[in-house]
Amino acid sequence: MLSSPAKWRIKTVACDYMFKILDVYILKKFLGTFVFTMLVITIIAVVIDTSEKADDFVRSGLTGWQLVTNYYIGFIPFIMSMIFPLMVFIAIIYFSSKMAGKSEFIAILAGGVRYNRMLRPYMVGAIFLSVIFWLASQYWVPRANEIRTNFQTVYVDRNSSYNGDPYKTNNFYLRVDPTTFVGFRYYDTANKTATGFFLQKLHGNTVYYTARADNIRWDAHKKDWKLTGVVERTIAGEQETLKKLDSLHINLNVQPKELRRDDYLKDQLTTPELHQFIHMEEVRGSEGLNTFKVELYHRDATPFSVIIMSMIGAVIATRKIRGGSGLHLAVGIVMAAVFVVMDKFAVTFSTKGELPPLLAAWLPNIIFSGVAWVFYVRTPK
Repeated sequence: MLSSPAKWRIKTVACDYMFKILDVYILKKFLGTFVFTMLVITIIAVVIDTSEKADDFVRSGLTGWQLVTNYYIGFIPFIMSMIFPLMVFIAIIYFSSKMAGKSEFIAILAGGVRYNRMLRPYMVGAIFLSVIFWLASQYWVPRANEIRTNFQTVYVDRNSSYNGDPYKTNNFYLRVDPTTFVGFRYYDTANKTATGFFLQKLHGNTVYYTARADNIRWDAHKKDWKLTGVVERTIAGEQETLKKLDSLHINLNVQPKELRRDDYLKDQLTTPELHQFIHMEEVRGSEGLNTFKVELYHRDATPFSVIIMSMIGAVIATRKIRGGSGLHLAVGIVMAAVFVVMDKFAVTFSTKGELPPLLAAWLPNIIFSGVAWVFYVRTPK
């Protein structure tokens, strides 16, 4: 006959074994449902996008394989990154409500498993997916966006009737350092040349030096800009000095690759590149950087939202209620919609208003963390 300590050890081993089985069981359902849901929605998105861009694909003259390598290899990671948190949330709601409908959670809790212990595989799965999503957001998705947006620019946007002035994107006026402003027209990205160049240096609100040139060209050998047909003016009080030069080499602290007026730029840069871009623009005194800063902070905030939404989904769907999975899914979709709307409003208030970019990126997470805590506290355990 076994002694009490021996019985206790056997019971402990049995419980640990049961916990491991439970963890694997819930994780397999979690990840399997997520992968299935993600694939289904991605396929639907590809079909819809193909139908919308069918005319552009035909006009491009590209083969089916070229469309895959030049567009869809970038579009698929982009659309998956957009729906990733929502698909995690929907997957948890779906499989958990099915389990709750079969009273599986009631049996688990009645078997002596604590409620917090039952939530552990949910959190393990959520953290695992969150880390993958974070890595993808920092490096892989921007590279995919570069492929997608290059195709979009060449074959889709150029056929749009909303592009406006075709020369607008080739005219630049920028601040290269806190006291120097430059501008030029009709910049050719292929030849790295432009016309109508001017430069102004200020001391306070007073211009003390200007330079104008007929043409400007990037000198790849010297790594600077070469001006031709130059007229320099130096102003010192009432004294003004005028000088004409055939050519002049000048360092503008601007590389040719930075001279692009691209609506997709923030999506194409990896996180280290985005950090560097924001830093350089701040050094130059550029304005309107909130769009880039919100994107930078979003790449950390959105993966964290996967954990928050997973907690909310688990707490909601593990309860057996009248209406079953249908009601759970309805509640989940409404909450996901509220989260998305709140996120969009926060971004708009930051880029168009005075809301700090860091707060704009994290505000939905902060609010829904409170929502998750309320649901957790009020859930019967």
